[in-house]
Amino acid sequence: MVNRFFENESLGIHSLQFKAMGSPCTIHLQGERSAIQSILESAKQEVLRLEKKYSRYREDSVVSLINATAAKEAIAVDAETAGLLNYAHVCFEMSDGMFDVTSGVLRKVWDFKQNTLPTETDIAACLKDIGWKKVQWDGERIRFERSGIEIDFGGVVKEFSADRVAQYCRDQGVTAGLIELGGDISIVGPKFLEGDEREPWLIGIRHPQTGDAMASIPLFEGGVATSGSYERFIKVNGKRYCHILNPQTGWPVEGVASVSVVAPQCLVSGSLSTIAMLKGHQAAQWLDEQGASYLLLMDNGEIKGTLQG
Repeated sequence: MVNRFFENESLGIHSLQFKAMGSPCTIHLQGERSAIQSILESAKQEVLRLEKKYSRYREDSVVSLINATAAKEAIAVDAETAGLLNYAHVCFEMSDGMFDVTSGVLRKVWDFKQNTLPTETDIAACLKDIGWKKVQWDGERIRFERSGIEIDFGGVVKEFSADRVAQYCRDQGVTAGLIELGGDISIVGPKFLEGDEREPWLIGIRHPQTGDAMASIPLFEGGVATSGSYERFIKVNGKRYCHILNPQTGWPVEGVASVSVVAPQCLVSGSLSTIAMLKGHQAAQWLDEQGASYLLLMDNGEIKGTLQG
């Protein structure tokens, strides 16, 4: 793993770049260098801790342990994992079953490194193993209804980690900073200038296909997350297929190219943006009903939402 430390001396902003959770990550903190450097390293270690704990690619992760055990017997989980499972339940309910942490099994038939489509038979076989209602969760112990079911926190763990790291930095006395994990952002606090003057961080939102800037969002606090067909997609017979999959049909979402949401926490931003993608043509209506601040790019190029400009 390669770290890159750099700084903006005029503003006293110190930054650390590294890779985690399959994504480029950057932590920007403002303050005295002697104090900030150790906090940057500890913040990175917190990201790596959460990656190790919840990665589906590690046999020793909590997720892998649950998936290997819960079909045989109920398994107790720690408080941090219980919090994520409770949140997954909330997202399932508020999305009418569209946000489902058991839908990760679809990756077995969808390969976004190959420009080929799975068969309906393969998709149907996966759909039998999808469904949060097939999971017995009582707030302490989890059990699967049958073998073949798995959970995957890929839809929440980066955003959760960004918020956790931002809070860690605040606990260490840092009052200005930004955490970015693969494009998911949590604000530690606004930049400070002379005296008590503060300045927001400017967050750029780019077009998923052209890479051009669609908006620049000033943030003093909270979080922002974007979902869409950016790096992970395939094209078959001229049609673009997004990596976000509908757990009820097994096929990629349609209608929305990307959606960015600003919320008090990055975790909330991420789940709202993902659910909006899953809602497709009803995304704007659903986000309006939630009272969300958002920027929505439809497949037809139409831009909607309160964050335009």
